[in-house]
Amino acid sequence: MNKQTKRAKLIGGKPKKLRSFKPPEEDKLIVDEEGNIIGSLKADEPEEASAEGRREHHSPSGDSATGMSRKMRQETQLTAEERELKESPEISADFDRLKRQLEERVGLNKSFDVIFREMVFGGQKTGIFYFNGFVKDLVLTEILERLSYADQVHREAEHRRPAEEHRRPYRNWRTDRAEEPSERQEESGRRNMIGLFEEALIPHMQVKRTSKIKEAIDNVAMGGTAFFFEGQCEAVLVDAKSFPARTTEEPELERVVRGSRDGFVETLLTNVTLVRRRVRDPRLKLEITQVGKRTQTDICIGYIQDICDMKLVESIRDKIKQVEVDGLPLAEKQLEEAIIGKGWNPYPSVRYSERPDVVAAHLMEGHVIVFVDTSPSVMILPTTFFHHVQHAEEYRQTPIVGTYLRWVRFIGIAASIFLLPLWFLFVTSPELKPAGLDFLGPQKPGRIPLLGQFLIAELGIDLMRMAAVHTPSPLAIAMGLVAAILVGDVAVKAGLFTNEIILYLSVASVGTFATPSYELSLANRLSRLVLLVATAVFKVPGLVVGSTLLLLMLALQRSYNTPYLWPFIPFNMKAALHILVRPPFISMKTRLSLTRPTDRTRQPQR
Repeated sequence: MNKQTKRAKLIGGKPKKLRSFKPPEEDKLIVDEEGNIIGSLKADEPEEASAEGRREHHSPSGDSATGMSRKMRQETQLTAEERELKESPEISADFDRLKRQLEERVGLNKSFDVIFREMVFGGQKTGIFYFNGFVKDLVLTEILERLSYADQVHREAEHRRPAEEHRRPYRNWRTDRAEEPSERQEESGRRNMIGLFEEALIPHMQVKRTSKIKEAIDNVAMGGTAFFFEGQCEAVLVDAKSFPARTTEEPELERVVRGSRDGFVETLLTNVTLVRRRVRDPRLKLEITQVGKRTQTDICIGYIQDICDMKLVESIRDKIKQVEVDGLPLAEKQLEEAIIGKGWNPYPSVRYSERPDVVAAHLMEGHVIVFVDTSPSVMILPTTFFHHVQHAEEYRQTPIVGTYLRWVRFIGIAASIFLLPLWFLFVTSPELKPAGLDFLGPQKPGRIPLLGQFLIAELGIDLMRMAAVHTPSPLAIAMGLVAAILVGDVAVKAGLFTNEIILYLSVASVGTFATPSYELSLANRLSRLVLLVATAVFKVPGLVVGSTLLLLMLALQRSYNTPYLWPFIPFNMKAALHILVRPPFISMKTRLSLTRPTDRTRQPQR
């Protein structure tokens, strides 16, 4: 007998039946025949409603047949006033109506960071509209302090005689309307009040006036502040913004032993300034546009006008303008796929750099650079395969040392692609071994076939690389010990792997890590895996045909009508020498023809 039954008997009542707890049922999804989710059904609603919803979705008539979503049907039920507030392009002169406009468009009084502060300056009711996280407190406080002088300016202007004003070198905002007809004095006074705020009282460099509500909202969304005035259909926009940003630090992927330590950050204006600091040419042009219906991401195209091929600039500009997407939350990578569209080709057609000196050097050669706000990586167009294998360290050393470092890097990149397939071919076909390479091959085969060992080790290295990216810095050493000792050493001692496979795979991995371009290193790794499998299946024909197809794919690839293997395909002797040997700076008299520069002279003519 449980406690509830005993208690019921003691008080003379009947024991109550215990209620079993039943968790709330989840809503049921309505799915069409193609697997698309078209709605949901409450747990307490009858199943007939679900069937009716499916019939509506597939009916040849009605809203569902025309593809109208639930949101669109709700918008059709909006009142005429709400539709006018959402669609009206003009700024409302009435503050109550203006605030309803902002409620409909940006969520005023719903989003906590959307602020509309009402104040009175010089007898004029003023609304200050901004996003709390973007506003620059010190600048806006100084502006408000200056606006508090509007009362004094108003009183002095009213007592100043018009005759005196004509002799003064500056404009008076109140007495300029003294000679106007009486019916126009009030309207003129209001216009002069906006001019007073815009040109005399707001102490800021970037100020403009607008009568469009969308322009005001877009300016505030980019970090600015809008000043609205009751009774006026215009607003004054002040570009006083402060973005959350980190300091300029040396990029992790492009470190140098000797050189500058600053790098791009996630703020567009900072990145542009870093390039301006190195290229002070007034013909450096920086065009800005926005991409993305919702994100409205700022895109900046940079080029030197009298060097760059303007047809290339127009092509890039037109492709960016044709991009119609919801947004670019992943910044430059999504923009690259939108304007280039290579499909499934793994090799990069765009070079990324986070170093301002590298970007400035490419500008001087006639390239076009593309900045994307919120990204520290800058796109360089056009690029070839050999742009991805050069590094700033080569130009920070003497020409002979730079040439040596370049060839060491070339050998490492070649080893990252062809070393493992060649070794596998010599081991599986001993008759192909050249004289003096009889030592190649494992002394004792492992328990796993050679191809399986290679594939497992490749996947293991990629797994460790991803683990290193996601491992916190204090645990990185521990993760390295686990990967090197517990996994590698134990696997060899257990007989699962052979020592030579670990050795050659390590050499190939070092060559991969020595590749300056991270995107190119990943593409080379995929090519290595394909060549390895082709060699294991077809032996010599597999390696030869696979290498030929790889070369043909690279030769046929283009980056904005630029051959990917230039200057070797098509061959250009002078440019090929510049690739093989790092020339002295003074000896480079002309620019390469790759970018079709307008001004080919690199050094001043004597």
